[in-house]
Amino acid sequence: MRYGFSTILGKFGLVLGLLLGALASQAIELRVLTHASFALPKPVLAQFEKDTGILLRISKAGDAGEMLNKLILTRANPVADMVFGIDNVLAAKALAANVLDPLDGVSVPANGALALPASLLPIDYGYVTLNYDKAWFASKGLALPRTLQDLALPAYRGLLVVENPATSSPGNAFLLATIGAMGEDRAFDWWARMRANGLMVVKGWSEAYYTEFTHNGGRQPLVVSYASSPAAELFYSKVKLAEPPTGSLTIPGAVFRQVEGVGLVKGGKEHASALRFMAFLRSAAVQQALQTEMWMFPADAKVSRVAALRIAVEPATFDSPSAQAIADKGSAWVLRWTQVVLK
Repeated sequence: MRYGFSTILGKFGLVLGLLLGALASQAIELRVLTHASFALPKPVLAQFEKDTGILLRISKAGDAGEMLNKLILTRANPVADMVFGIDNVLAAKALAANVLDPLDGVSVPANGALALPASLLPIDYGYVTLNYDKAWFASKGLALPRTLQDLALPAYRGLLVVENPATSSPGNAFLLATIGAMGEDRAFDWWARMRANGLMVVKGWSEAYYTEFTHNGGRQPLVVSYASSPAAELFYSKVKLAEPPTGSLTIPGAVFRQVEGVGLVKGGKEHASALRFMAFLRSAAVQQALQTEMWMFPADAKVSRVAALRIAVEPATFDSPSAQAIADKGSAWVLRWTQVVLK
Protein backbone atom coordinates (compact mmCIF):
# COMPACT_ATOMS: atom_id res chain seq x y z
CA MET A 1 0.00 0.00 0.00
CA ARG A 2 1.31 3.42 -0.91
CA TYR A 3 0.80 6.52 1.25
CA GLY A 4 0.77 10.14 0.21
CA PHE A 5 3.48 12.45 1.58
CA SER A 6 1.01 14.27 3.84
CA THR A 7 -0.14 10.95 5.28
CA ILE A 8 3.45 9.94 6.02
CA LEU A 9 4.11 13.29 7.71
CA GLY A 10 0.99 12.87 9.77
CA LYS A 11 2.03 9.41 10.97
CA PHE A 12 5.58 10.65 11.67
CA GLY A 13 4.18 13.57 13.68
CA LEU A 14 2.02 11.21 15.70
CA VAL A 15 4.97 8.93 16.49
CA LEU A 16 7.19 11.89 17.34
CA GLY A 17 4.53 13.29 19.62
CA LEU A 18 4.18 9.97 21.41
CA LEU A 19 7.95 9.74 21.83
CA LEU A 20 8.22 13.29 23.20
CA GLY A 21 5.33 12.63 25.52
CA ALA A 22 7.02 9.48 26.79
CA LEU A 23 10.30 11.33 27.33
CA ALA A 24 8.54 14.16 29.16
CA SER A 25 6.81 11.68 31.42
CA GLN A 26 10.22 10.20 32.29
CA ALA A 27 11.90 13.56 32.97
CA ILE A 28 12.82 14.29 36.57
CA GLU A 29 11.10 17.31 38.08
CA LEU A 30 13.05 19.11 40.77
CA ARG A 31 10.96 21.32 43.05
CA VAL A 32 12.99 24.32 44.22
CA LEU A 33 11.60 26.70 46.84
CA THR A 34 13.18 30.17 46.86
CA HIS A 35 12.61 33.66 48.15
CA ALA A 36 11.18 36.28 45.82
CA SER A 37 14.58 37.76 44.97
CA PHE A 38 16.01 34.57 43.47
CA ALA A 39 16.89 35.21 39.83
CA LEU A 40 19.16 33.69 37.21
CA PRO A 41 19.12 34.20 33.41
CA LYS A 42 16.67 31.87 31.68
CA PRO A 43 19.33 30.60 29.21
CA VAL A 44 21.55 29.58 32.12
CA LEU A 45 18.75 27.60 33.77
CA ALA A 46 17.71 26.14 30.41
CA GLN A 47 21.26 24.91 29.83
CA PHE A 48 21.18 23.06 33.14
CA GLU A 49 17.90 21.38 32.16
CA LYS A 50 19.31 20.44 28.75
CA ASP A 51 22.53 19.03 30.15
CA THR A 52 20.92 17.03 32.94
CA GLY A 53 17.40 16.20 31.79
CA ILE A 54 16.12 17.68 35.05
CA LEU A 55 13.12 19.99 34.81
CA LEU A 56 13.27 22.82 37.33
CA ARG A 57 10.04 23.78 39.08
CA ILE A 58 10.98 26.98 40.89
CA SER A 59 8.45 28.37 43.39
CA LYS A 60 8.96 31.77 44.99
CA ALA A 61 7.53 32.30 48.46
CA GLY A 62 7.94 35.99 49.29
CA ASP A 63 10.73 37.12 51.57
CA ALA A 64 13.21 34.61 52.96
CA GLY A 65 11.45 34.66 56.32
CA GLU A 66 8.13 33.88 54.67
CA MET A 67 9.81 31.16 52.62
CA LEU A 68 11.12 29.40 55.70
CA ASN A 69 7.76 29.74 57.45
CA LYS A 70 6.12 28.04 54.46
CA LEU A 71 8.67 25.24 54.64
CA ILE A 72 7.93 24.76 58.34
CA LEU A 73 4.14 24.81 57.88
CA THR A 74 4.31 22.18 55.10
CA ARG A 75 6.94 19.88 56.60
CA ALA A 76 4.40 17.04 56.95
CA ASN A 77 3.93 17.15 53.17
CA PRO A 78 6.98 19.01 51.73
CA VAL A 79 6.30 21.40 48.86
CA ALA A 80 9.89 21.27 47.60
CA ASP A 81 12.91 19.01 47.24
CA MET A 82 15.42 21.76 47.95
CA VAL A 83 15.41 25.33 49.21
CA PHE A 84 17.50 28.35 48.26
CA GLY A 85 17.88 31.45 50.43
CA ILE A 86 18.18 30.26 54.02
CA ASP A 87 20.91 32.48 55.39
CA ASN A 88 23.00 32.85 58.54
CA VAL A 89 20.09 34.71 60.13
CA LEU A 90 17.52 31.97 59.49
CA ALA A 91 19.77 28.91 59.68
CA ALA A 92 19.23 28.32 63.40
CA LYS A 93 15.46 28.50 62.99
CA ALA A 94 15.57 26.07 60.07
CA LEU A 95 17.69 23.58 62.00
CA ALA A 96 15.50 23.84 65.09
CA ALA A 97 12.41 23.17 62.95
CA ASN A 98 14.11 20.08 61.46
CA VAL A 99 13.19 20.95 57.87
CA LEU A 100 16.59 20.20 56.33
CA ASP A 101 18.41 16.97 55.56
CA PRO A 102 22.20 16.76 56.00
CA LEU A 103 24.38 17.22 52.94
CA ASP A 104 25.97 13.81 53.15
CA GLY A 105 28.83 13.39 50.72
CA VAL A 106 28.83 17.05 49.65
CA SER A 107 32.24 18.69 49.69
CA VAL A 108 31.78 22.26 50.89
CA PRO A 109 34.63 24.47 49.62
CA ALA A 110 36.75 25.88 52.42
CA ASN A 111 35.84 29.48 53.14
CA GLY A 112 35.59 29.95 56.88
CA ALA A 113 34.52 33.57 56.51
CA LEU A 114 31.30 32.43 54.84
CA ALA A 115 30.57 29.44 57.02
CA LEU A 116 27.04 28.10 57.34
CA PRO A 117 25.76 25.06 59.26
CA ALA A 118 26.60 21.72 57.65
CA SER A 119 23.09 21.38 56.19
CA LEU A 120 23.57 24.46 54.00
CA LEU A 121 25.94 25.09 51.09
CA PRO A 122 26.93 28.80 50.78
CA ILE A 123 26.03 30.29 47.40
CA ASP A 124 26.36 34.06 47.78
CA TYR A 125 26.74 36.83 50.33
CA GLY A 126 25.98 40.50 50.73
CA TYR A 127 25.77 43.30 53.28
CA VAL A 128 22.52 44.56 54.76
CA THR A 129 22.91 48.24 55.52
CA LEU A 130 21.16 51.61 55.29
CA ASN A 131 20.62 53.20 51.88
CA TYR A 132 19.83 56.85 51.34
CA ASP A 133 18.34 58.99 48.56
CA LYS A 134 21.06 61.44 47.52
CA ALA A 135 18.69 63.91 45.84
CA TRP A 136 16.38 64.06 48.87
CA PHE A 137 19.17 64.85 51.33
CA ALA A 138 20.69 67.40 48.96
CA SER A 139 17.34 69.16 48.51
CA LYS A 140 16.77 69.37 52.27
CA GLY A 141 20.30 70.40 53.13
CA LEU A 142 20.29 67.73 55.84
CA ALA A 143 23.56 66.06 56.80
CA LEU A 144 23.68 62.29 56.62
CA PRO A 145 23.49 60.53 59.99
CA ARG A 146 26.86 59.35 61.26
CA THR A 147 25.64 57.04 64.01
CA LEU A 148 22.54 55.09 64.90
CA GLN A 149 22.05 57.54 67.76
CA ASP A 150 21.72 60.36 65.22
CA LEU A 151 18.70 58.60 63.71
CA ALA A 152 16.82 58.93 67.00
CA LEU A 153 17.21 62.73 66.95
CA PRO A 154 14.29 65.02 65.98
CA ALA A 155 16.07 66.08 62.76
CA TYR A 156 15.65 62.53 61.40
CA ARG A 157 12.11 61.94 62.62
CA GLY A 158 10.08 59.71 60.29
CA LEU A 159 12.87 59.29 57.73
CA LEU A 160 13.69 55.58 58.09
CA VAL A 161 11.72 52.56 56.88
CA VAL A 162 12.77 49.09 58.08
CA GLU A 163 11.53 45.58 57.39
CA ASN A 164 9.82 43.56 60.11
CA PRO A 165 12.39 41.01 61.38
CA ALA A 166 9.60 38.49 61.94
CA THR A 167 8.90 38.29 58.20
CA SER A 168 12.01 39.70 56.54
CA SER A 169 15.54 38.39 56.31
CA PRO A 170 17.16 41.83 55.83
CA GLY A 171 14.94 43.17 58.62
CA ASN A 172 16.18 40.47 60.96
CA ALA A 173 19.76 41.02 59.82
CA PHE A 174 19.51 44.72 60.65
CA LEU A 175 18.09 43.92 64.10
CA LEU A 176 21.01 41.55 64.72
CA ALA A 177 23.52 44.19 63.63
CA THR A 178 22.17 46.62 66.23
CA ILE A 179 22.34 43.96 68.96
CA GLY A 180 25.83 42.90 67.89
CA ALA A 181 27.08 46.47 68.09
CA MET A 182 25.30 47.75 71.19
CA GLY A 183 24.33 44.71 73.19
CA GLU A 184 20.76 43.57 73.76
CA ASP A 185 19.50 46.13 76.26
CA ARG A 186 21.06 49.19 74.63
CA ALA A 187 19.87 48.03 71.23
CA PHE A 188 16.26 47.71 72.32
CA ASP A 189 16.45 51.06 74.05
CA TRP A 190 17.50 52.49 70.68
CA TRP A 191 14.62 50.72 68.93
CA ALA A 192 12.17 52.19 71.47
CA ARG A 193 13.51 55.67 70.77
CA MET A 194 13.23 55.03 67.03
CA ARG A 195 9.58 54.06 67.45
CA ALA A 196 8.99 57.35 69.26
CA ASN A 197 10.84 59.10 66.43
CA GLY A 198 8.44 57.95 63.72
CA LEU A 199 10.06 54.73 62.51
CA MET A 200 8.13 53.05 59.67
CA VAL A 201 7.90 49.25 59.57
CA VAL A 202 6.80 47.19 56.56
CA LYS A 203 6.58 43.48 55.87
CA GLY A 204 9.48 42.94 53.47
CA TRP A 205 12.29 44.42 51.41
CA SER A 206 10.34 44.92 48.18
CA GLU A 207 7.72 47.06 49.91
CA ALA A 208 10.34 49.03 51.81
CA TYR A 209 12.54 49.71 48.78
CA TYR A 210 10.09 49.99 45.89
CA THR A 211 7.10 51.54 47.67
CA GLU A 212 8.28 53.55 50.70
CA PHE A 213 11.77 54.72 49.65
CA THR A 214 11.71 58.30 48.27
CA HIS A 215 13.91 57.34 45.33
CA ASN A 216 11.03 55.18 44.13
CA GLY A 217 8.23 57.62 44.94
CA GLY A 218 7.75 56.96 48.66
CA ARG A 219 8.22 59.22 51.67
CA GLN A 220 11.20 57.67 53.47
CA PRO A 221 14.67 58.78 52.27
CA LEU A 222 16.40 56.10 54.39
CA VAL A 223 15.77 52.37 53.94
CA VAL A 224 17.29 49.10 55.11
CA SER A 225 18.67 47.53 51.93
CA TYR A 226 22.03 46.25 50.65
CA ALA A 227 25.48 47.72 50.08
CA SER A 228 25.13 46.60 46.44
CA SER A 229 21.83 48.43 45.86
CA PRO A 230 23.45 51.65 44.58
CA ALA A 231 25.39 49.62 42.00
CA ALA A 232 22.12 48.06 40.85
CA GLU A 233 20.53 51.50 40.54
CA LEU A 234 23.35 52.61 38.27
CA PHE A 235 23.20 49.41 36.23
CA TYR A 236 19.45 49.63 35.58
CA SER A 237 19.22 53.38 35.07
CA LYS A 238 17.47 54.32 31.82
CA VAL A 239 19.66 57.42 31.51
CA LYS A 240 23.44 57.50 31.63
CA LEU A 241 24.61 58.53 35.11
CA ALA A 242 28.06 59.39 36.38
CA GLU A 243 27.27 57.93 39.80
CA PRO A 244 24.44 56.07 41.52
CA PRO A 245 21.44 58.16 42.67
CA THR A 246 21.52 56.36 46.02
CA GLY A 247 24.25 55.56 48.48
CA SER A 248 24.88 53.15 51.34
CA LEU A 249 25.68 54.16 54.91
CA THR A 250 28.11 51.83 56.62
CA ILE A 251 27.72 53.34 60.07
CA PRO A 252 28.56 51.25 63.17
CA GLY A 253 25.74 48.93 64.16
CA ALA A 254 23.96 49.22 60.83
CA VAL A 255 25.85 46.62 58.77
CA PHE A 256 25.30 42.85 58.77
CA ARG A 257 26.99 40.36 56.46
CA GLN A 258 24.37 37.98 55.10
CA VAL A 259 25.41 34.59 53.70
CA GLU A 260 22.80 32.71 51.66
CA GLY A 261 22.81 28.97 51.25
CA VAL A 262 20.97 26.11 49.61
CA GLY A 263 19.81 22.93 51.33
CA LEU A 264 17.92 19.67 50.95
CA VAL A 265 14.34 19.73 52.19
CA LYS A 266 13.63 16.96 54.68
CA GLY A 267 11.19 14.56 53.07
CA GLY A 268 11.98 15.77 49.56
CA LYS A 269 12.07 13.09 46.88
CA GLU A 270 14.77 14.17 44.42
CA HIS A 271 17.92 14.47 46.53
CA ALA A 272 20.26 13.28 43.78
CA SER A 273 18.91 15.88 41.34
CA ALA A 274 18.99 18.52 44.05
CA LEU A 275 22.67 17.84 44.67
CA ARG A 276 23.37 18.30 40.95
CA PHE A 277 21.58 21.65 41.00
CA MET A 278 23.54 22.68 44.09
CA ALA A 279 26.81 21.96 42.27
CA PHE A 280 25.48 23.99 39.36
CA LEU A 281 24.76 26.96 41.66
CA ARG A 282 28.42 26.90 42.68
CA SER A 283 29.62 26.75 39.06
CA ALA A 284 31.52 29.71 37.61
CA ALA A 285 28.70 30.51 35.16
CA VAL A 286 26.13 30.87 37.93
CA GLN A 287 28.50 32.60 40.34
CA GLN A 288 29.08 35.20 37.63
CA ALA A 289 25.42 35.54 36.66
CA LEU A 290 24.00 35.97 40.15
CA GLN A 291 26.04 39.13 40.65
CA THR A 292 23.83 41.21 38.35
CA GLU A 293 20.67 39.17 38.87
CA MET A 294 20.48 39.04 42.66
CA TRP A 295 23.14 41.69 43.35
CA MET A 296 25.05 39.53 45.77
CA PHE A 297 28.74 38.67 45.88
CA PRO A 298 29.81 35.16 44.77
CA ALA A 299 30.57 32.69 47.53
CA ASP A 300 33.36 31.20 45.42
CA ALA A 301 36.34 33.47 46.05
CA LYS A 302 37.95 32.34 42.79
CA VAL A 303 35.15 33.91 40.71
CA SER A 304 35.90 37.48 39.67
CA ARG A 305 33.53 40.38 40.21
CA VAL A 306 31.60 41.59 37.18
CA ALA A 307 32.19 45.21 36.17
CA ALA A 308 28.79 46.42 37.38
CA LEU A 309 29.42 45.18 40.91
CA ARG A 310 32.94 46.50 41.26
CA ILE A 311 31.63 49.90 42.37
CA ALA A 312 29.84 48.23 45.29
CA VAL A 313 32.43 48.65 48.02
CA GLU A 314 32.30 45.95 50.65
CA PRO A 315 31.97 47.44 54.16
CA ALA A 316 35.19 47.15 56.11
CA THR A 317 33.36 46.22 59.32
CA PHE A 318 30.04 44.65 60.22
CA ASP A 319 28.33 43.61 63.43
CA SER A 320 26.54 40.49 64.60
CA PRO A 321 25.99 38.45 67.74
CA SER A 322 27.70 35.07 67.73
CA ALA A 323 26.14 32.21 65.80
CA GLN A 324 25.38 30.48 69.10
CA ALA A 325 23.68 33.59 70.48
CA ILE A 326 21.54 33.84 67.36
CA ALA A 327 20.60 30.17 67.74
CA ASP A 328 19.80 30.57 71.44
CA LYS A 329 18.15 33.98 71.49
CA GLY A 330 17.20 34.88 67.91
CA SER A 331 13.50 34.04 68.28
CA ALA A 332 13.28 35.80 71.64
CA TRP A 333 14.89 38.91 70.17
CA VAL A 334 12.30 39.04 67.41
CA LEU A 335 9.51 38.72 69.98
CA ARG A 336 11.05 41.46 72.10
CA TRP A 337 11.41 43.67 69.03
CA THR A 338 7.72 43.15 68.27
CA GLN A 339 6.79 44.19 71.80
CA VAL A 340 9.04 47.24 71.73
CA VAL A 341 8.36 48.51 68.22
CA LEU A 342 4.87 47.37 67.22
CA LYS A 343 2.84 47.01 70.42
